[in-house]
Amino acid sequence: MTAVVALGGGHGLAASLRAARRFATEITAVVSVADDGGSSGRLRRQLGLAAVGDLRRCIGALAGDSLLAQSLEHRFEGGDLDGHAAGNLLLAGLVETADDLVAGVEEACRLAETVGPVLPATTGAIDLAAHTPDGLVTGQVAVAQQEGVIDRLVTDPSDPPVLPDVTKAIEEADLVLMGPGSLYTSVLAVATIPAVLEALRATEARRVLISNLTPDTFETRGYSVDRHVTSVLAHQVPVDVVLCPPDAAPRQSPVPVALHEISGPGVPGHDAVLLAEALQAFK
Repeated sequence: MTAVVALGGGHGLAASLRAARRFATEITAVVSVADDGGSSGRLRRQLGLAAVGDLRRCIGALAGDSLLAQSLEHRFEGGDLDGHAAGNLLLAGLVETADDLVAGVEEACRLAETVGPVLPATTGAIDLAAHTPDGLVTGQVAVAQQEGVIDRLVTDPSDPPVLPDVTKAIEEADLVLMGPGSLYTSVLAVATIPAVLEALRATEARRVLISNLTPDTFETRGYSVDRHVTSVLAHQVPVDVVLCPPDAAPRQSPVPVALHEISGPGVPGHDAVLLAEALQAFK
């Protein structure tokens, strides 16, 4: 039996979940709701909701094969719905009807027949901000587009409410996966939330930081794997091992490194089969 918790946001978290499906007996996704761009941002501004886009991606990664599950990533073109994902609209409707983010996401998971729970990292919307040498940068999109040095990521509120199920899953896990994904706006956006951070420190799970395959255009432009690791540790987030491909081996990592091919030839992004093979070694 292997219980896996994967935390973060965006396409990277979905990649980890698809890999975990290949070997884990229990899977829990802990997902950032801080996004303020794209379809999620539009719904957030218009309806006052927490961001639902990363939740949608994770529900899709853990979903069954129903038509509803397949439709979650459908994007509308033209008209008032242009750019919206069908899954975002479904989640928005469920959350508004339930008047509760957690209840709405739970119902979406039930309808999509996910193999494990998808949990918002906080029970309501939060905002991201980054301290930089030039001052405070606010908002997830602004932080993601920050081209200078980010000294520290913070959230508003600074200590948002977190579901007990989130901390319980982390504390009882065998593996906790952080990344791949944008360092500040996905990984640290979840890992630095005080209740989540406390659970990460308390767990006996192997805490695995999965490296990106390509650099971010802005927020971590020029970052090596070493610098990703030191940035995570500078936020007091514990890491037991870093997983990265052999051609990106860090030179002076302050934590142990596991080298494994995690992308297939000619295939962009992390390969679910190869990533699963690498992660199983940590069970």
